[in-house]
Amino acid sequence: MARIGLVVNPAAGRDIRRLTGGASVVDNYAKRRVAECVLEGMTLVDAPLHVSMMPDKTGITDYVVREAPNSISIESVDMTVEGSATDTRRAAEQFREHTDAVVVLGGDGTSRDVALELADVPLISVSTGTNNVVPTPVDGTVAGAAAAVVAANLVDVESVTDRHGRIDAVADDVNGEKQLTGLATVEIIDRPFIGTRAVVDPTELLGGVVSRAHPSDIGLGSVAGCIESLSPDTPGGIALRLGNPKTASQTVRAIVAPGMTTTIGVEDHDVLSWNEPAHFEVADGVVGADGERELELTDATVEMTPMADGPRLVDIKSALSAATDADVLVRDEASVTDR
Repeated sequence: MARIGLVVNPAAGRDIRRLTGGASVVDNYAKRRVAECVLEGMTLVDAPLHVSMMPDKTGITDYVVREAPNSISIESVDMTVEGSATDTRRAAEQFREHTDAVVVLGGDGTSRDVALELADVPLISVSTGTNNVVPTPVDGTVAGAAAAVVAANLVDVESVTDRHGRIDAVADDVNGEKQLTGLATVEIIDRPFIGTRAVVDPTELLGGVVSRAHPSDIGLGSVAGCIESLSPDTPGGIALRLGNPKTASQTVRAIVAPGMTTTIGVEDHDVLSWNEPAHFEVADGVVGADGERELELTDATVEMTPMADGPRLVDIKSALSAATDADVLVRDEASVTDR
């Protein structure tokens, strides 16, 4: 039986950036409906499926498990729930050993927490967060169908998945060495404390490294993408050093948060190869990953390096096209049943 992991982050898409930018908030009812659609999409195939779903304190998982289609075997993962990112990582750790594919509903931060634990397990990330650079803006039903054909090995998994890069950061400050990994971005923020974690004020960004860049991205990836696009499957990354737009060598108008655009000054822009580090000096600031502040630093040197061995992401359209080519979506009329 094919096994699929499902993560729904109740906190995703509700942080202060959406409030300050005037963007819509993704509430838990919306996440519950997307999760229901994911399960319905899995019924597109006849292969027997078992779904393990991360539990939560808001009742999303309890409802989805109770209302799941009859043809889907589903259970809540047996684990302690803390109501923090630890839940995501703990569930993903179990999925690494016991699933054939994973669907995650959240933003870049949730996708990162899952991806760093999954190793080689194929991942479908559906955007229900605030920073949605890695997650795909796709209907949950479509995501569920793609997860099913991949998990059941009905298509050539290698041909419908791509490796996404990652960025490894090592910071050495007065308190010793600290490490951090990002999927889309690792950024330096001119702020002495973590606070609400979300990077709200774009004028606080000093620079960083991105593994992908496009004007349609959110945050530092949008800034880099306004100068030069970098697709997710292109080797390497881009390092940026930002400055005052009034004195910088060039400026861009970028999407820095949902509902928020601003003019950013760019002092330096370097294209990096895999394993080629960029170095930054931080007197007093914070290093963040994928739009969330993580490490407080004082008198630090930070090395950021784009790496090739990030998560294995499912190309949803390719997966379903391959299913069509393999005739796995066609059934003899006599075998069709009400699922």
